[in-house]
Amino acid sequence: MYKGFIIIASFLGALAVALGAFGAHGLKNYASPTMINTFETAVKYQFYHVFALFITGILYAYFPTPMLVTAGKLFIVGMSIFSGSLYLLTLFSVLGYNQFKWIGAITPIGGLLLITAWILMGISLWRYKA
Repeated sequence: MYKGFIIIASFLGALAVALGAFGAHGLKNYASPTMINTFETAVKYQFYHVFALFITGILYAYFPTPMLVTAGKLFIVGMSIFSGSLYLLTLFSVLGYNQFKWIGAITPIGGLLLITAWILMGISLWRYKA
């Protein structure tokens, strides 16, 4: 077990629930439907990858490979960049800071890191020799 991944996943999961509740109840009076949808996408992807990180931490007990550790780290960084950029994009939109729309351009970098993490997880499990 890779305890650090499980701990981080637990806190990121709690954060996803809190942000999801805020998005469902607190944003509706301030954000446009498009920005609410953007925020919800951030929450969904964070939640999906919290479970991926949690599973990565458990899998490490059975498949202790450096590549699996790299996958876990990429899940963390990918979530931070993907969901974080969408959260910031929504926040700046609500605050009227339109000069920060460029933040949306970094979202695909986070997505690419998440895709890479999934691929590394698969390769590390496939290559593992017990």
